[in-house]
Amino acid sequence: MRVVIYQDQRVTSYHTGEEVAFPPDPSSVTVGSYDGVHAGHRRIISQMVEAALTFGLRSVVVTFEPHPRQIVNRDPSGRLKLLTLLEEKAMLIEDLGVEWLFVVKFDYSFAAQSSESFIQNVLLDRIGARKIVIGYDHGFGRDRKGGVSTLCRMAEQNRFDVKVVDEVRLRAKHFSSTKIRTLLREGRIKDANLFLGAPYLISGEVVHGAKRGREIGFPTVNLRIGSSDKLLPKYGVYVATTVIKGRKFKAMMNIGIRPTVAADSAPVVEAYILGHTGELYGNKLTFNLLDRLRDEMKFQSFEALQEQLKKDKKLVEQY
Repeated sequence: MRVVIYQDQRVTSYHTGEEVAFPPDPSSVTVGSYDGVHAGHRRIISQMVEAALTFGLRSVVVTFEPHPRQIVNRDPSGRLKLLTLLEEKAMLIEDLGVEWLFVVKFDYSFAAQSSESFIQNVLLDRIGARKIVIGYDHGFGRDRKGGVSTLCRMAEQNRFDVKVVDEVRLRAKHFSSTKIRTLLREGRIKDANLFLGAPYLISGEVVHGAKRGREIGFPTVNLRIGSSDKLLPKYGVYVATTVIKGRKFKAMMNIGIRPTVAADSAPVVEAYILGHTGELYGNKLTFNLLDRLRDEMKFQSFEALQEQLKKDKKLVEQY
């Protein structure tokens, strides 16, 4: 999948920053923030890809960076925490068979566009949409006033098709990124994964830490998360997996302030990777969180911490 950035009428490569050719070829398109790429999102994207394959069209997901809610309608409780940073979102969308991720740089100027202007100038003229697949409750353009009715009205005039995907529910509950954020903050990772349709991702670059884990026989990799906007689940110890050079490893991941060894002021994400040897500094790793073992705890001694880590390791091995 190719990832491109759209800003000021220019299309550039996400990876190189160089301008790339992106002609308005006939395309099957869907539009959304798609934070988390949860199961409801997956249904929409998959139907868009299916339409592309059926009618011989290019498949394009249009998304926004930063998240529109970080620019307009900001969360009064503070900056919106994201389920997926852009690289994580791209990984999940690529797995669904999409050819192009078209990332619109979102700012106040772009937010001021009417929905009709966005549809005409971006989806039709710039991308070449022939089929647009959206969720039943989708809204876009200034004040999110554009939706199904706007698209259907414009479709008659511009000769493109609109497919509306019905609501998806799980346990009689609506799929939403907001619901998943709540579950993660409560540490309910297995429930969050059900709504996501896949394990929750945490990715980052391996950086040097204090190396205290080595002293007690549990050397960990410390992750530098790409942005403070990333939502970290409730502090605690988690079962996770990661892939290194094509091989999958189990891991126990600690998220928190490490009260026994450091009492960091900011949360730290570190993982003990079972069965792996060798240095990983500078590598980018992605961990899939599968389950939560326990709360983060303060132990009276390093020996007590070491004994608990042995128990945690055994649980991860058996998972």
